[in-house]
Amino acid sequence: MLGTGLGQCANEIKNPISIPYQDIPHFPASTVKFHAGQLVSGQLSGKRVCVMQGRFHYYEGLDIQEVTLPIRVMAELGINTLVVTNAAGSIREHIKPGTIGLITDHINLMGTTPLIGPYDEFYGTRFPDMSEPYSRKLQSLAKQSADELQTELIETIYSAISGPSFETAAEIRMLQIFGADTVGMSVVPEVLVARQRQINVLAFSAITDQSLPERMEALSHKKVAQVADDIAPRLQALILRVLKKL
Repeated sequence: MLGTGLGQCANEIKNPISIPYQDIPHFPASTVKFHAGQLVSGQLSGKRVCVMQGRFHYYEGLDIQEVTLPIRVMAELGINTLVVTNAAGSIREHIKPGTIGLITDHINLMGTTPLIGPYDEFYGTRFPDMSEPYSRKLQSLAKQSADELQTELIETIYSAISGPSFETAAEIRMLQIFGADTVGMSVVPEVLVARQRQINVLAFSAITDQSLPERMEALSHKKVAQVADDIAPRLQALILRVLKKL
């Protein structure tokens, strides 16, 4: 699942079959700039993959079930490993823009979850275990791959908010107290559904900006996408290396 400014990885897929989201029954259309909005399947690093070139967001006015529908579809297709990327902002001094974050845990501050609602065994277990939301085995492979590529990879605890506004200084102070290192507007809903379906998850953040309460700077989605685009080649190389190790 490729986030803002990170869709280039799909261009490396061999024998690709691309399907625009609007051509897939019940899929909403992506409304966010810098998201291609299509599903691409084929071969990548010798593995069969299904790539979301752009994702859906809760802030687009979608139901949280619509946001996570693609994960349920992937589960039915037999996907057993989910690699998620996103653009995230740093709220820690030591995590600089332009680096790659390895998400090791998360805090859900979106005010909702896709697991709420009538239950059917089709969805997976009613009460998913979240003691290991992000696979430790996959994290180890990611660290090995980063070392081999001499790419800096920083462990982060990711906080998810609904958006679409960026955070205030007071909100950043709150997130720091909670123990978060980075903040974004996606990832967590998809991870919750993936774990409900027993899909192993590996998640990377392209750290596109840094907001500290004592040093706030103006931020725009265009700026975020530009920095994510600069990070993309390194993150793509890292993902390809990890896929080879699977």
